[in-house]
Formats: sequence, structure tokens, C-alpha cells
Amino acid sequence: MKIAISALGADLESLVDPRFGRAQYFIFLDTETMEFEAVSNKSAGGAQHGAGIQTSQLMSEKGVTAIITGNVGPNAFQTLAAAEINVFTANKVSVQQAVDAFKNNELKQISQSGPAHAGMGGGN
Repeated sequence: MKIAISALGADLESLVDPRFGRAQYFIFLDTETMEFEAVSNKSAGGAQHGAGIQTSQLMSEKGVTAIITGNVGPNAFQTLAAAEINVFTANKVSVQQAVDAFKNNELKQISQSGPAHAGMGGGN
């Protein structure tokens, strides 16, 4: 299964970025092989508006089936739901810890969006 994790850095020891649309990096990871690719999110992260939607579209293009992040705003959540991409929350843990928790079915699935601008770190 291919998943994406919002991250503060480009490796598995980096912390999960609590932001979705404006995350510093995304780690695209195959849960079967643990092979991953780190991609900078500079283009969407610097956008005035629509960062969540742009980032959601990237997730679809990369073929992910699940995302691990801190918070997702309403526009991004709607776009992800339409693409049938599940969103799980993890905070204050490394990417590796979040992936391990995901594989053990220990992460909470987000069933509704956070408040507007939640993907900017403004949510809980």
C-alpha cells in the first residue's frame, strides 16, 4: 500500500508535520517494502490560497491510498474524500513511529475536516 506522511524533514526520523497543505515535506512510502521518496512541498506551501487542494491533487497523482498528518482543512478534506484517500492523524511522533502505528491499526482515522486553515497547524 502506498501512503503519504506530512513531515518536517526528508527522512523517517523526522517528525510528522501537523500541517497538511503547507507541510514542509511529504514522505511517499510503500508499506510492504518500506521504500520511500521524500518530496519537498515548497510550491503548495508557499501558495496564498488553495495549498490544501493543490496538495490533495498531488496525493491523487502519486496514487496514495492513505495519508498520515496532523490536521486537514475542509477544502483538502473534501478533495481527499472525493479521491477516496483515507486520512489518519498522528502528532508529535516521528514518521517511522507514525508508520508503525498505522501498520498496527493504532492511528485514528479522520472522519471530518478540522476548521478552516487547520492544515496550517491551526487545528487541535
